[in-house]
Amino acid sequence: METIDPLVWCALLVVAGFALLVLEVLLPSGGILSILAGSALVASIVIAFRVGGPTTGFTFVTIVMVLAPAILTAAFRYLPYTPIGRALLGEPPKDEDVAPTDPRRQLIGKVGVARSKMLPSGSVEIDGQMLDAVSKGQAIEPGQNVQVIEVRGNRVVVRLAPDGMHPGTSNAGDLLNRSIEELGIDSLDDPLA
Repeated sequence: METIDPLVWCALLVVAGFALLVLEVLLPSGGILSILAGSALVASIVIAFRVGGPTTGFTFVTIVMVLAPAILTAAFRYLPYTPIGRALLGEPPKDEDVAPTDPRRQLIGKVGVARSKMLPSGSVEIDGQMLDAVSKGQAIEPGQNVQVIEVRGNRVVVRLAPDGMHPGTSNAGDLLNRSIEELGIDSLDDPLA
């Protein structure tokens, strides 16, 4: 009966160790498969040193040191595509799931009526909806027309509406025909503004 060469056993132990490493990544076992993989890899190195000498031993050490990280990296890259990986990591979110959707952003440019004195905060009515708002830099009397110039978080910023603009009108989509004051931009000519 023919016996298997000890270096073949070393190679088989290396292959088994790498296979157990991949299985540990894909089928988490609480470290049991990692211990078995480490034992197989160490055993292959020890046998290689005893049977083949330092040259063969260091060859196996090099093989393990180079291939183990490469194989682990490949296994972790493949993990999200496996059923267990999808169960552990979950499905990646879709763009529509994570994109902020604030319906109040559509208020920008709309004109409404101040319902309370705004020093600087108060209530405004826009499209029949009462909102808490903050005026930009000036007091606004009840009944004056206001225009929404900014919505940030839960803060609605308004200013006096330009002459000729009444509730129910909007020029939000016509940015090129709006003046600098309507856009809420301070003049660039006045350095102290």
